[in-house]
Amino acid sequence: MAARVEAATMDGEIDEEENDERGSMWDLDQKLDQSMDEEAGRLRNMYREKKFSALLLLQLSFQSLGVVYGDLGTSPLYVFYNTFPHGIKDQEDIIGALSLIIYSLTLIPLLKYVFVVCKANDNGQGGTFALYSLLCRHAKVKTIQNQHRTDEELTTYSRTTFHEHSFAAKTKRWLEKRTSRKTALLILVLVGTCMVIGDGILTPAISVLSAAGGLRVNLPHISNGVVVFVAVVILVSLFSVQHYGTDRVGWLFAPIVFLWFLSIASIGIYNIWKHDTSVLKAFSPVYIYRYFKRGGRDRWTSLGGIMLSITGIEALFADLSHFPVSAVQIAFTVIVFPCLLLAYSGQAAYIRRYPDHVADAFYRSIPGSVYWPMFIIATAAAIVASQATISATFSLVKQALAHGCFPRVKVVHTSRKFLGQIYVPDINWILMILCIAVTAGFKNQSQIGNAYGTAVVIVMLVTTLLMTLIMILVWRCHWVLVLIFTILSLVVECTYFSAMLFKIDQGGWVPLVIAAAFLLIMSVWHYGTLKRYEFEMHSRVSMAWILGLGPSLGLVRVPGVGLVYTELASGVPHIFSHFITNLPAIHSVVVFVCVKNLPVYTVPEEERFLVKRIGPKNFHMFRCVARYGYRDLHKKDDDFEKRLFESLFLYVRLESMMEGGCSDSDDYSICGSQQQLKDTLGNGNENKNLATFDTFDSIESITPVKRVSNTVTASSQMSGGVDELEFINGCRDAGVVHIMGNTVVRARREARFYKKIAIDYVYAFLRKICREHSAIYNVPQESLLNVGQIFYV
Repeated sequence: MAARVEAATMDGEIDEEENDERGSMWDLDQKLDQSMDEEAGRLRNMYREKKFSALLLLQLSFQSLGVVYGDLGTSPLYVFYNTFPHGIKDQEDIIGALSLIIYSLTLIPLLKYVFVVCKANDNGQGGTFALYSLLCRHAKVKTIQNQHRTDEELTTYSRTTFHEHSFAAKTKRWLEKRTSRKTALLILVLVGTCMVIGDGILTPAISVLSAAGGLRVNLPHISNGVVVFVAVVILVSLFSVQHYGTDRVGWLFAPIVFLWFLSIASIGIYNIWKHDTSVLKAFSPVYIYRYFKRGGRDRWTSLGGIMLSITGIEALFADLSHFPVSAVQIAFTVIVFPCLLLAYSGQAAYIRRYPDHVADAFYRSIPGSVYWPMFIIATAAAIVASQATISATFSLVKQALAHGCFPRVKVVHTSRKFLGQIYVPDINWILMILCIAVTAGFKNQSQIGNAYGTAVVIVMLVTTLLMTLIMILVWRCHWVLVLIFTILSLVVECTYFSAMLFKIDQGGWVPLVIAAAFLLIMSVWHYGTLKRYEFEMHSRVSMAWILGLGPSLGLVRVPGVGLVYTELASGVPHIFSHFITNLPAIHSVVVFVCVKNLPVYTVPEEERFLVKRIGPKNFHMFRCVARYGYRDLHKKDDDFEKRLFESLFLYVRLESMMEGGCSDSDDYSICGSQQQLKDTLGNGNENKNLATFDTFDSIESITPVKRVSNTVTASSQMSGGVDELEFINGCRDAGVVHIMGNTVVRARREARFYKKIAIDYVYAFLRKICREHSAIYNVPQESLLNVGQIFYV
């Protein structure tokens, strides 16, 4: 009986084991099926994401046509006329010119800009100042050295490091060694920027005038004065609506330019098939050699007209911020490049049969049945091209303003969706006046084309020189690759530049004069800004002097908060000593506010402010540094004062949880996010590391302490922090005064005459007409106090 029971028990155990095994196998099968389902789902999601990403990339490529390639796409309107302004003497010259156009488009826009220069963007930002910002982050080449090591730990402050003995390190040391080299680099950047501003004047003039010139082809009785008048009306209308921004009508730009490219490509195919298919032999570079072998100065100077086929590349790089590089590359290689080749080949085929029509080659090559629709499309495309260049000019002025190289002008944000869409009223009206003057003054495309080509070729040269440094310091390319890129680019661009020199007296002087005027303004403004900063640095007050005054600072501390604005990111400014020397009272809470721009495209809101305490707690003195990138804007709806106090309160709360408080050094403590504060407060009673602000900007951990002492310390410090918060809040309720320095810069008596003219007249005039800091920071006039001081340079 016992044996049966034992056997039965054993059988039961075996059955249970079998059931357990079956159950485990079943669970394993379920887990395998579940994991396979999850893997299949993940693969499906990846496929959908890739498909979505591909569709999104194609959509962005289509949209980039209207913003990036409008200027480059309208070049067929005027290239052949400017290449042969005196007519065609030899039919083979047409093939040679077409071959030059084909290989110019291949070497400069396609290979250099689309596939090399566009990759040198600063987090998607393009333009000469974007390249300069990249260099400033990789080498200390800024003329105003106001950066702190905490700035380098921003999430947007990306840079690469290199070996100490590398070629990049040697180049870096060579640049940093002399101030003259830093100044030369900045002047090079300013020259490129000034030439792009000149493009903002010349592009609308030549594009709109060339488009309006189509009226004379089908209506020969119309005089040139009528064409100029129509062009001026279009230009005035274009500049008058800039304050509305392009957000509302921007969706039209891409379809217009896309229709333009399809139209010129279709007409090109039609002309090649109808008139002369032999023009396709121009794809052989042999005809370039034959073109120059026939000799003559006219063939060399015709390069000035051929170079107009690649105008628009400077706007291409400056407008890069709206789209990813891959979208820009797809749009050019798939649509822009082949359509332009077909358009130029079609025009060449037409003027091979009708060489006398070279002056109006584009419009005369259009079939009569589609002439007027094509005229409307051409005019719309010219307007879009002009808009792209104007927007690029606004962006470059904003970047120059952030680097302290342009007088303070009003910058308006025109779109809630896109940060890069801005409007600069003063620059807009200056561009309009100069553009109308150029259009009405020259009255023909040839002289404007000469001016336009001069501006573009100088921008190309500047970009090549900056790209050389980018390849060495940022990309860390081998010096052989750098040498190949630089030599090839300079050979091509210097060839064009030498041809443009022959046309200086035929309109090429215009961009030089415009650029010289803007360069003078920007150079003098930057020099004055630099000298003001150096004066504040050398005359700042020592911390020992402040501590010697005691908590009352030797004055009566009246209720209220005084926000003292200064250029200094460390130390006590001279304006403060000047203020307390001449007035018997100072506010109970003093905050030194420094607003500075960094060589980054943007500073995240949560990383904007740096806060630290100056002196002991009973002094109630703080420093707050507000950091901005060159793309960030001070918008009207930004409550600068409110956000400043929020950062200050957050700092006091966090400081109250620390042992030993903050140091009196010039090092900063970064004010973290609200979530960071919650996390810190939530972990305050746990046996974990307390957070403290060390002399660095990051939150450093200290040795863990016992739970009881930790709790007591934290609670006592929190009560002290709450008392100080109540004190600051009470002072804030009593009133906030914004104290700003009105520093007047004057040249010394023994200074040379050109320095006196630059400082006492040019800089003084620019200071008088530019915007005040109080307007930029939206400071109410009733709370503003200006403190005047004079220093001599």
